[in-house]
Amino acid sequence: METDALLETRRRALRALMPPPRQPLSEWIETHMRLPEGVSALPGRVNLWPYQREIADAISDPELERVTLVKPVRVGFTTLLTGALASYVANEPSPILALLPTEADCRDYVVSDLEPIFEATPALHGLLSAEADETGRNTLMSRRFAGGSLKVVAAKSPRNLRRHNVRVLLIDEADAMEPGAEGSPITLAERRTLSFANRKIILGSTPTIEETSNVLRSYAQSDMRVFEVPCPDCGHWHEITWADIHWPEGEPHKAHYVCVECGSVIEERHKAAMVEKGRWRATAPHVRGHAGFRLNALVSTLANASWGKLAQEFVAAKKSPDTLQVFVNTILAQGWREAAEEIDETALAARAEPFGLDSIPSEVLMITAGVDVQRDRLEIVFLGWSRDEIFVLAQTVIYGDPQRDDVWTELNDLLRTVWRHPKGGILRVDAAAIDAGDGETMDRVMAFTRPRYGLRVHAIKGASGNRPAIKASDTKGTKLFIVGVDGVKAQLASRLTRGRTVRFSNSLDGRFYEELASERLVMRYIRGAPVRQWERIPGRRAESLDCVIYAMAVRSLLKANVHRRKEELGSAALPKQPENVIKSTWLNR
Repeated sequence: METDALLETRRRALRALMPPPRQPLSEWIETHMRLPEGVSALPGRVNLWPYQREIADAISDPELERVTLVKPVRVGFTTLLTGALASYVANEPSPILALLPTEADCRDYVVSDLEPIFEATPALHGLLSAEADETGRNTLMSRRFAGGSLKVVAAKSPRNLRRHNVRVLLIDEADAMEPGAEGSPITLAERRTLSFANRKIILGSTPTIEETSNVLRSYAQSDMRVFEVPCPDCGHWHEITWADIHWPEGEPHKAHYVCVECGSVIEERHKAAMVEKGRWRATAPHVRGHAGFRLNALVSTLANASWGKLAQEFVAAKKSPDTLQVFVNTILAQGWREAAEEIDETALAARAEPFGLDSIPSEVLMITAGVDVQRDRLEIVFLGWSRDEIFVLAQTVIYGDPQRDDVWTELNDLLRTVWRHPKGGILRVDAAAIDAGDGETMDRVMAFTRPRYGLRVHAIKGASGNRPAIKASDTKGTKLFIVGVDGVKAQLASRLTRGRTVRFSNSLDGRFYEELASERLVMRYIRGAPVRQWERIPGRRAESLDCVIYAMAVRSLLKANVHRRKEELGSAALPKQPENVIKSTWLNR
């Protein structure tokens, strides 16, 4: 017969073989995960915000195949993403793929977030070593661990998606991912999960353009949850939107929330308690297996996301469509809607004002120039820049063969011109961009810009797609700047159709306006994915538009201090010499 001691030993042995109880991800993160200094402003044990907990638990819910998060900044999605990845490594070892927009994003995530958190968390320490295993396969962005593997892949390298079958797919900043030659990288990545019946696809992003947004399209296919908070006075549940935030005229720092039900004014001090009691509500509860969450920064309890500070950011942002779009995307987590598909050149021409290079407006602080190279001439447009406005000061043409020296000599003299500012100082061209995209004239453009690099005269080449406004690239020993023309055109179109932040000189002729409005924004489907494209209106030329785009792009290379520039221009930079100079005779002895 077995003794009591033997029975107890058997019970302990069998208990040791039992898997640990399944923990909701929110509980696991708060119990085990640690944030080191440098990763978080609040290092140490993780305390999730109320709205994060249900998102985390949806990620770990085996009944849910997909989780989508439409997010602003300042809500801690990266922490949830890393927590989900870490939990799978520690508790459910699986083949895991993390998809980020670029190679730089991948490296930064691994080095700045993933590795420090695994190092700081005792439950994770050593599970994701960067050291090569016996096969020598571990690398910075490809790791093997007991029972699974992790690949961190850039969406711009779709060939990296072909060789992997994964159970867990984590996608961050999906709206920064564009379709390539093989189609949408998101679709390609999702196909790598088809072998697993228990797959998990987690997609999150700050939305960008509403019509082409990957995250908004995914959210529309989910149960579409919104985060609601109760009114402290009447108890009405409501999702706080920007329309509910009000402030006294001229005092955005006093912004408050107004209940849509009872009209009560709710001050910032009540926000934390409201958010603590908040709940998620599915607006499409009939959808199964796909949880979608939409969140804006108005419920963030961080000090820099108070209603007053966000209102001040909005007041500053609404001066320009460029900055307003950033606010709409990153704070309100809403997609940006393009103002119009076509621009009315007649309406623009009617806005002309009496100014130009010979009578520069006092608001102008800097000047940039855009140069388009044609076979028989150079087209040049000069833009003046104030704090918030763009002034189209002039357009000029230098006729001649760009292969001849006299054309470039004349351009050199033009770019070195100095103009008197109304406040007494002087203005000159702070930066110029010259199109080198034509293969026949590239060498002449590069030869002209190479010795003038220190004067900020740059060779540029336009490129379509989701690109920065301007980015340097070395070509033949000279920096060639790549201009993301699609993004700059969108900025210009927003400025032209939303308010009057672009102003025009009455020296411009009708041709300028016709060419400025020579393209329209259209929607095309490329390999099943919607893509915005700029299309030339048949029969129109676009030299003026190109010059303006180049001059706008090169502005971002200027780091001039606006306050200092304003002081310099108002200080009568060229002091007057005294009319009569009296010299002492002893100096000549």
